[in-house]
Amino acid sequence: MKRERRSHSGKQRLVPSLSVRFSASTPGSPLARRIRDRRPGKLRALLRRAMWLAAGILAIAALGGVFALHVRSSKASATINATGKFLPTVSNFDPAPSQTPAGMVWIPGGEFSMGAQDQPEMNQVGMEATTDSRPIHRVYVDGFWMDQTDVTNADFEQFVRATGYITVAERKPRAEDFPGAPPENLVAGSVVFSRPDHPVSLNNHYQWWSYVPGANWRHPLGPRSNIKGKAKYPVVHIAYEDALAYANWAGKRLPTEAEWEFAARGGLTGKPFVWGEQFRPDGRWMANTHQGHFPNTDTGEDGYVGIAPVAQFPSNNYGLYDMAGNVWQWASDWYRPDYYQQLLAAGGVARNPQGPDASFDPKEPREPKRVMRGGSFLCTDQYCSRYMVGTRGKGEVSTGTNHLGFRCVKPH
Repeated sequence: MKRERRSHSGKQRLVPSLSVRFSASTPGSPLARRIRDRRPGKLRALLRRAMWLAAGILAIAALGGVFALHVRSSKASATINATGKFLPTVSNFDPAPSQTPAGMVWIPGGEFSMGAQDQPEMNQVGMEATTDSRPIHRVYVDGFWMDQTDVTNADFEQFVRATGYITVAERKPRAEDFPGAPPENLVAGSVVFSRPDHPVSLNNHYQWWSYVPGANWRHPLGPRSNIKGKAKYPVVHIAYEDALAYANWAGKRLPTEAEWEFAARGGLTGKPFVWGEQFRPDGRWMANTHQGHFPNTDTGEDGYVGIAPVAQFPSNNYGLYDMAGNVWQWASDWYRPDYYQQLLAAGGVARNPQGPDASFDPKEPREPKRVMRGGSFLCTDQYCSRYMVGTRGKGEVSTGTNHLGFRCVKPH
């Protein structure tokens, strides 16, 4: 069933809006020339001053590594602007705080190269997945706590019981938001992956997505489904405001896109996957993704057909689970495909970037969208390869699906 909704801009759109297909001196430098032009006496004095300066720098570096981080960051920024290549991640030296919030891990923060680039063996789908993830640019984020897993059904149920919160998918659509819609169409529900029983063309995602009345976080596949025995599965059918409400209740917030990517990389530099270079190192499955012919066949070779419980695959170097595959995760940034270009044009290192001031997707310019990260159990190199760590997703803020969840962060 398709319904049309009136957006804030007045434009009508189909519900759902399925946009988640959904990620020192050198010999020729001015200082060197000044040193060469000095007379001998003045040169000795300058060298003495330089020795004292070097001693001071070494003392500062010994105390905290601050100068070393600054110099390496400056060099990296200059090079990245010129080459667009990944340069080493420089993690902060500060130790983790002594008290760890329950279910969270410490992410040290630091400076890293953010974005994605084409891999030599990448197919057309993979290349399309990186177009809005370039240019690679240098970013710094402060340290923070992050949920070790996606928010689970058990977590969300605790929140609902404490607050009485009703998710967007559980609310009956208002007639004023859907002018002209027949009353019988104004039924609460959400978007569900509906596997076709035969191969279909991949140019129309409505062939495998359906708006299902009665679908919500308690009933992921529709009113006849439930989450009994699935307490440790990630909660799904979560619109952006639902995720915000949970985060506020928990005393946390949603991660920025930069925080999410820094955490997902786990200290690695420029690797295509959160675990390293190869999609299946030594033949092991590292994430819940799609195997078989998309979208009509999921062979479950990774152990799961569809969604999986959290933490069933190896964590990354920071101890985070499911930063690739299983379910998409909301980030707090508005989505713009040219945002990375804006950051690079600003020059230097982007410090704790919060995203653009407003959303803009050229494909649906009047729809407000936020960034989503990580990919899902539906990602495959046949259609969506956004399990690659630097790639970006996007989602209309009022639309939830059965492959979309979230996790939270907490600043120190």
